[in-house]
Amino acid sequence: MPQETVTRHRIPMSQEELDAALKRHEMYMAGRPGGQRALLSYRDLSRLDLRGRNLTDADLTAADLSDCKCAGTIFNGAALFGANLAKADLRGAKMIRVDLRGASLRAADLTGADLFDADLRDGTIAQRTRGGDLKTVIIDSAASDLVGAKMVNTNLSQAKLSGSIAQHTDFSDALMRNCKLVRADLRNAVMNGVNLEGADLNGADLRGASLKNAILTGADMSMAETAGADMTGLMTDRIAGKSITTLEETIEMLIHKHELFVSSDGAEGKPLDVSDYDLRKTHGWIGAKLTMLKANRAILVGMDLEGAGLQAVQFEGADLRSARLVRTDLRGANLRGARLNFADLRDCNLSALQLGKDRWLPSRLDQAEMRHADLRGANIRRASFRGADLSTANLAGAPNDGADFTDATLDDTIGFVHPPK
Repeated sequence: MPQETVTRHRIPMSQEELDAALKRHEMYMAGRPGGQRALLSYRDLSRLDLRGRNLTDADLTAADLSDCKCAGTIFNGAALFGANLAKADLRGAKMIRVDLRGASLRAADLTGADLFDADLRDGTIAQRTRGGDLKTVIIDSAASDLVGAKMVNTNLSQAKLSGSIAQHTDFSDALMRNCKLVRADLRNAVMNGVNLEGADLNGADLRGASLKNAILTGADMSMAETAGADMTGLMTDRIAGKSITTLEETIEMLIHKHELFVSSDGAEGKPLDVSDYDLRKTHGWIGAKLTMLKANRAILVGMDLEGAGLQAVQFEGADLRSARLVRTDLRGANLRGARLNFADLRDCNLSALQLGKDRWLPSRLDQAEMRHADLRGANIRRASFRGADLSTANLAGAPNDGADFTDATLDDTIGFVHPPK
């Protein structure tokens, strides 16, 4: 027997009323007297301004936020079940663990938004009658989908999108680690450079989607439809370069011999050259002393090299996406054309390496891909970034005296200050 339905319309709200409610909510969040949690369910907030406001844990169930200005707004833990966010400006919004089940994000702009552990599954609003029966609630503009949404550089790690409709959605460079996309409709979606490590795409429809240079290591693609999908440069669990099984010794032993070569100034051990090898399943790199290592075009996606000594290393054309390079010594490194998107380079040293009294070897990152790289606190003095793509990279607290950013892409970078002349 089909469930009975009831129509419920949204109640309009003015900007002045909304501002007053938001002020009380912020007082409530701060634990101040007179504060009150924002209860904005079934309210029509379309085209209103919420930029930069704090709506943590607010109730916006079935609210209409279409065409709203929400850039930088904090919605962490908020209830947006069945809400209409069509064409909303949600750039840089914080939406951690937000409930977006059954919500519409059609044509919304979520560039750089954080939706970690958010719930975007399909959902239907129901209410119980006095007699105890459930009735499906029909509201205006009740579509629930992500069709045409812009989710470039969006953090969707651990988000739940199972059963969602995301046709033609732009997920370029999004972080979607361990994302649930079971039976999701992703036809013709743009997923270039997306990180889908450990994602569940069982039964997903990816027909016509673009997955160029996407990372799908550990992902479940069983029963997924991929006809017509562009998978150029796709990174999976399959070996992407030379296999380490062809090396004459274990990688651990070769690292040890290279360290011995470095510490003895070449008198013992031997230098290591792992150019073109897929090193993702190797160990022993953390804190290793690997001055002048050769690893051109090597695959190091997601690897941990924290604290390693990598002075004058040869990483030209290497794939270091999502690699952990915290506190590494990369003075004089050659990273021309390397891929460092989402790499963690906090507090690393990319300054020039002194070779003599008046001789310096600058670090070269020319034409490197460094979109969304974390360079907070990194020393990038005298480094060359000619033609590099540093879009949305975080350069806060990174001294860059003498660095060369000629023709570099610096769109939406955080904390970047032009180097002093």
